[in-house]
Amino acid sequence: MSELTDRMPEIGAAVVKLSLEKGADSAEALLLARRELSTKVRLGKVELLQRVSSRGLGLRVTRGQRTAVCHTADLSQRGVEELATEAVTVAGLAEPDPDAGPPDPELLAQPEELKRLEELERLDLFDEALLDFPADRAMDLAREGERAAMDHDGRITNSEGASFNVSTGLRVLVTSGGFTGSYDSTFASLVVEPVADDIHGKKRKATWWDGRRHLAHLASPGEIGAEAARRALAQLGARKIRTRVAPVVFSPEAGAQILSTLFGVVSGAAAHRRSTYLLEREHTRVASELVSVVDDPLLPAGPGSRPFDGDGLLSRKNLVLDRGIFTGFLCDTYAGRRLGRPSTGSAGRGLFGPPAVSSSNFFMEPGDITQQELLARTDAGLYVSHLMGFGVNPVTGDLSKGAQGFWIEGGRRLFPVSEVTVSANLDDLLRSIDLVAADLDHRTPTASPTFRVSQMTIAGT
Repeated sequence: MSELTDRMPEIGAAVVKLSLEKGADSAEALLLARRELSTKVRLGKVELLQRVSSRGLGLRVTRGQRTAVCHTADLSQRGVEELATEAVTVAGLAEPDPDAGPPDPELLAQPEELKRLEELERLDLFDEALLDFPADRAMDLAREGERAAMDHDGRITNSEGASFNVSTGLRVLVTSGGFTGSYDSTFASLVVEPVADDIHGKKRKATWWDGRRHLAHLASPGEIGAEAARRALAQLGARKIRTRVAPVVFSPEAGAQILSTLFGVVSGAAAHRRSTYLLEREHTRVASELVSVVDDPLLPAGPGSRPFDGDGLLSRKNLVLDRGIFTGFLCDTYAGRRLGRPSTGSAGRGLFGPPAVSSSNFFMEPGDITQQELLARTDAGLYVSHLMGFGVNPVTGDLSKGAQGFWIEGGRRLFPVSEVTVSANLDDLLRSIDLVAADLDHRTPTASPTFRVSQMTIAGT
């Protein structure tokens, strides 16, 4: 990292001090430094090679019950002074909000707690092998992935390309409440998108990818490319099915989309806005006994892991659904105040706005059977590989989404299905989960194993 990056904690402390001197009652500075390498090849030729470095400073200040957030990319002394002046001035013009502002100082993560996490290497978020990653190697890995897909089967006739991307970052948070924390992180991903020829001139595209904090944990280009090809070929001959009510099996990718919807209704922000069907239902059963959902920012090498949250509170694991029982809403400091309860350490934060409720590693705990065993127990039904659209009403829980996947017959995937819609009330969907597989993979911050819903409405022809 550059000398300026090394000085980011010092810069954060300086802008906080300046803000207080200019009349702020409290101040919080978030500094981000990010370096990205993006590469893309298509049919072996380079379409994109880009390195981007960025740094920024976001500042939140309060004056009385008024709050303002300002940001800048100018980390010079003059830029920092101008930012502090602007933020304090804007705060004086803002509407009062008694619930806004930083947490009580005694709630902030303590240096010894953060040091203990670092000493234990608990989070494991940084890989030196990804620092200053060579562009030619990134392009070679993308080419290998695409070549593996193209060579897998003669019916793979084209490609949307393959991308290998690397990002490294530093996050620093300094507050007038006495908190200073920082952490480095890395992430690498490889994406392959082959195209297969179907009947009547149709093209079937599939995407497969892997992403990890550590290069050594990433699947090989050959594995990723071959899996992408298999997924494209599996769609050949896809057709509609007749409308019916039947069991629906959600793949890990489709299940993660359902969990993203669930996060929206267990957020404290949704609760204080009264935009969730789970109001007044804490500590009651809202899902099958097979369903336990966790938000865990302390997952080793997790894509959403963090030692502290956007408010400066120590990260903690939260059990959201405990064998089907809803334990309570996830809250940042602001949502907690609105609801009259403490934060759950669930604040996210960017440069351009105040902290807000966010997930970290949000996932359904796995079951104890394989995906194949789950399918073998399904006489007939729909296996959903992908969901499309935004058909969710968080107030009622009604859900309706476009889907593609495979029809299951006799415990196996029989033929590909497209242009159908699956619908249910989210409450009924969660309560009707009757099988959960053991194939949880933390490639993404929101993750799910394969699971089966005993019945849903499938709209086709």
